[in-house]
Amino acid sequence: MSALGIERPDFLREEDICIFERSVTKFLDDHVPESRVAKWRADGVVERAMWREAGQARLLCLAIPEAYGGAGGDFRHEAVLNEQLARRGLNGFAAALHNAIVAPYILHYGSEEQKRKWLPKMATGEFIGAIAMTEPGAGSDLQGVKTTARKDGNQYVVSGQKTFISNGQTADVVVVVAKTDPSRGAKGTSLIVVETDQADGFHRGRNLDKLGFEAQDTSELFFDDVRVPTSNLLGPEEGLGFAQLMQQLPQERLTIAIGGVAVMERALELTIAYVKERKAFGQRLIDFQNTQFKLAECKTEATVARTFVDRLIGLHLEGKLDAAAASMAKYWVTDLENRIVDDCLQLFGGYGYMSEYPISHMYRDSRVQRIYGGANEIMKVLIARTL
Repeated sequence: MSALGIERPDFLREEDICIFERSVTKFLDDHVPESRVAKWRADGVVERAMWREAGQARLLCLAIPEAYGGAGGDFRHEAVLNEQLARRGLNGFAAALHNAIVAPYILHYGSEEQKRKWLPKMATGEFIGAIAMTEPGAGSDLQGVKTTARKDGNQYVVSGQKTFISNGQTADVVVVVAKTDPSRGAKGTSLIVVETDQADGFHRGRNLDKLGFEAQDTSELFFDDVRVPTSNLLGPEEGLGFAQLMQQLPQERLTIAIGGVAVMERALELTIAYVKERKAFGQRLIDFQNTQFKLAECKTEATVARTFVDRLIGLHLEGKLDAAAASMAKYWVTDLENRIVDDCLQLFGGYGYMSEYPISHMYRDSRVQRIYGGANEIMKVLIARTL
C-alpha cells in the first residue's frame, strides 16, 4: 500500500500501463537481488549483462518506435520504469538516462540512417548511451562549453574534456555537446555522436568517487582530436545543438522529478513501518506527537508533489509541458525530496546513519538531484524569466 494513498490519474491506471508496471516489478524482483546491487556499489559500475537482460525484457528504449527496435510505448512507460528503479534505490542502473534522455536526441534529430544504426542496438542493450554536456569549466551554463568539433573534409575533429558523465565507463554511443563555430556562442553549438569503440583519441578517465550513486559509473571523458564522420552530426545543419538541448531538457527535468517523488514515497513507507515497531521510553515512536506531526507534514508535502508531477506527466503526453513548469518540478521536488529523506532518516536515529539501512543510501543519493539536470538555482532563473 502506498504511503500516500492517492489515486493516480486515469492515464496512469490504464490496463496496459498496470500490466507493464507488474512486469517491471517482476523483472526487478527476479534479476536484481540486493546481493547484485551490493556488487554494483562495490564495483562502481553496473555490469553489461544487466543491460542485456533489460533489453531482452523490452525495458530499454520504451518510447522509441518499434520500427527502430524500441518498445513502441510512450512517456508513461518511461515514468513507470523510472519510479520502480528509484523506489528500489537502483540509481546505478541509468536506464532512465539511456531511455528518456539519450535515445530521444537520436529519435528527434537523427537522420533515418542514424536512427536505424544506433537505436536498435540501444534497445537490446548492446549499446549503452550517454550524453556529454558538463565540462570542468561548464556545468549548468551550457553556453560555456569549450569542447570543439572542427570540420576537416568529411570528418569532424572533436577536442575537449567532459566530466561527471553518467554511464561514462560503459557508454558505446555518446552524444557530445561541442562548438562547431566557437565565434557564434550558443548558435555555434552542435550535437555530435561519438561511437567509442571506433574513436581513436577517445579516452575514459577516472570512474569518479562520489557522495552517492556508488553503483553508477560517472566519469571523465577525453576527446583528443577524435575523428568522426560529419554524418554523425545530429540535425540537418550545424549550430542547432543549443536549441535541441532546450527542447529536450524539460523531459529530462521531469524525469528527475518523477524519481524524486518515488524516493519520497519509499522513504515514508520505510519510516512509517519503522516507527510503528521501534520503541522508546516505553512507547512506540509513532505514538509520540513529534513523530506524528513530522510524518504528517512529510505525507502532505509528498502528496502535493505527486499530484503536481502527475499533472505534468499528463501535460507532457499532450505536448504541452513547457520549460518553466519542468523547471518548477525539478527544483521544488528535489529540494523537497532532500528535506523529507532527511526528516525520515532522523526518525531512524543512529540506524539511519548506517549504510545497511536503505534510508542511508537514499539520503546520499538524493543530494545530487538538486545539482544535475541543471542546478536548482538555474531552475529559478528560468522560472523568473517568465514573470
